[in-house]
Amino acid sequence: MPRKIVVTGGTGYIGSHTAVELINRGFNVIIADDLSNSDTGVLEGIEKITGIKPGFKKIDLCSKKDTASFFSGLDRIDAVVHFAAFKSVAESVEKPLDYYRNNLNSLINVIDQMVLQGIPNLVFSSSCTVYGQPDILPVTEKSPVKKALSPYGNTKRVCEEIIEDVSVSGESLKSVVLRYFNPIGNHPGALIGELPRGKPNNLVPVITRTAIGKYDELKVFGNDYGTPDGTCIRDYINVTDLARAHVAAIDRLVSGKNENCVEVYNVGTGKGISVLELLKAFEKAAKVSINYSFADRRPGDIEKIWADPSLANKKLNWKATTNLEETLASAWEWTLNCREKGIL
Repeated sequence: MPRKIVVTGGTGYIGSHTAVELINRGFNVIIADDLSNSDTGVLEGIEKITGIKPGFKKIDLCSKKDTASFFSGLDRIDAVVHFAAFKSVAESVEKPLDYYRNNLNSLINVIDQMVLQGIPNLVFSSSCTVYGQPDILPVTEKSPVKKALSPYGNTKRVCEEIIEDVSVSGESLKSVVLRYFNPIGNHPGALIGELPRGKPNNLVPVITRTAIGKYDELKVFGNDYGTPDGTCIRDYINVTDLARAHVAAIDRLVSGKNENCVEVYNVGTGKGISVLELLKAFEKAAKVSINYSFADRRPGDIEKIWADPSLANKKLNWKATTNLEETLASAWEWTLNCREKGIL
């Protein structure tokens, strides 16, 4: 009998790609999402890719009552992959209480039900933002967790602490925390992809929408950072590669190979790319030119960060394999497909 996995936030960008990879590996996937930044059309895309439509429940996981009702109605769940969260650094600076209320309460309610229902395994979607601005690069899992530069980053740090505290309290909860870097690109075939509601906060969707003429120009936030070209540096990872890391984490947990009740892994490529480098790489991949100008630094942004992913390479038997040009080409294909359908 296939193992059952609950994917919270599973109609979102990373969640939907992870659902695809889980289904392709033979897992029975049940998605829980409030559809605040997605829609049920994603389920059709998942079905077209995999041939299987995952189970789905529209639910606000910040509601303790609704979360309890959802989990109590499920049989023999082997693991939960928890994505459900607000995720914009810039928006979190403007609306910190919304981020603390949503991101913390949803996790607490989910873990509460996992403990009550005897669900033993959790994979948590964390972020490199917990490192703040690192003193030494690349960052390893032993790099200091610093005071976050945004409420979003702080929610991820606090969520990690909640997971750690519950796990060492004697509850039978085993967890893998994935601190991932900057996911970009889309699934080959453009059937699912990154489609935020309203104006996107992530760089690549802004680039692609500028390329199709939705925006007149791209605003690059800051050109006076201490980097070779003055723009921020990030570790950009293909979203399908990232999704596979979640499957590897599930495999490690359900097979009992985990060595500690909580394991933490960096999930990135190990290479830092500046905003301008990414922009030029997109122009090459898509064969288009982008109008851009520089703007002031954006509150909450750090200067530079990239991963040392060697622990995940070794322990999870996982590695990012998709090159940057292929990844950006998939983002462009998705955008063109959305425009053709009248979505953009």
